[in-house]
Amino acid sequence: MQKKKTFWKRYGLLVITGLGVGAAAVLLTALGNPANMGFCIACFLRDIAGALNFQRAGFDAQVGSGIVQYVRPEIIGLVLGSTIIALIRREFKPKGGSSPMLRFVIAVFVMIGALVFLGCPLRMVIRIGGGDLNAVVGLAGFVIGILIGILFLRRGFSLRRAYKQSMAEGLAFPVLMAVLLVLLLVRPGFLAFSAKGPGSMAAPILSALLAALVVGVLAQRSRLCMVGGIRDAVLFRDFHLISAFGAILAAVLAGNLILGKFHLGLADQPIAHMEALWNLLGMVLVGWGSVLLGGCPLRQLILAGEGNTDSAVTVTGFIVGAAVAHNFGLASSAAGIGTGPVAVAVGSGLVVLAAVSVANMQKLEG
Repeated sequence: MQKKKTFWKRYGLLVITGLGVGAAAVLLTALGNPANMGFCIACFLRDIAGALNFQRAGFDAQVGSGIVQYVRPEIIGLVLGSTIIALIRREFKPKGGSSPMLRFVIAVFVMIGALVFLGCPLRMVIRIGGGDLNAVVGLAGFVIGILIGILFLRRGFSLRRAYKQSMAEGLAFPVLMAVLLVLLLVRPGFLAFSAKGPGSMAAPILSALLAALVVGVLAQRSRLCMVGGIRDAVLFRDFHLISAFGAILAAVLAGNLILGKFHLGLADQPIAHMEALWNLLGMVLVGWGSVLLGGCPLRQLILAGEGNTDSAVTVTGFIVGAAVAHNFGLASSAAGIGTGPVAVAVGSGLVVLAAVSVANMQKLEG
């Protein structure tokens, strides 16, 4: 009995969170989100960048919009859910100043890698749960990237300590998300909304917002991180975070099987491509960069909701990275990798991560 209680105390919240995230992803897809994209931090931040006219991928003059432009309420809900529960539990503790410019640069390349692959680590798992074997290749790259990052962690890598910030500083990002929600509801003329393509596929605003608020609360309480699970398993032989990874996969797989949406294979997967090398290398960039940042894109949103201004800067870097990826033809599509200098961008990203990793190794005592 004691072992059962210990197991539940250690894994219970993470398993519940994982099942909740997976179920919400399946539900949001059924309600209108693009296939295998109930949640995708990279894709949804890209859509927000499009709504703000930072990128106009696939712009059609006849309809006056591109194909990936929409203010995704899921992003807003994740941040505000984290903020609300952090304030209630007195865990909203603004801090920052830990190499913000380096974090911004790393975030730009993490986003480029994610859009070469076509998804963040969370969507990678959701794609696997839908039967997309291209995402398994991405998972291999993700793990390789994390392992490279771990090598530098073991050699003392650090982006230095963060410092206490003012309450106003910590609340700035959540307030911006609240303003974005108001703009989504009002739909002023300066925002762009896709009339076709993935950006036009969306669950109802209220449903998406409520689902994301719940996930934001759960993710804040459980400390869910797609990178942290693999990192901790390798570094500390601690498998409790990775249990959420498995729970998300199980929930998505079950949901797709029930709804008849499971399609096993490489070809004809929704919003995915079969360029194995770039699926691999894109996620190497994501895994390595996320280790250096201290968390995956989902975790960065949750931390930003808790008042972490370094994570807010990181999320800003993700948005800029999405604009760069689409404006310079680096982002992939279902037809394959982008028409721009993808190899140069990914290669440059790996070089930058290596340089940052080496330059920020601290001397270890003893």
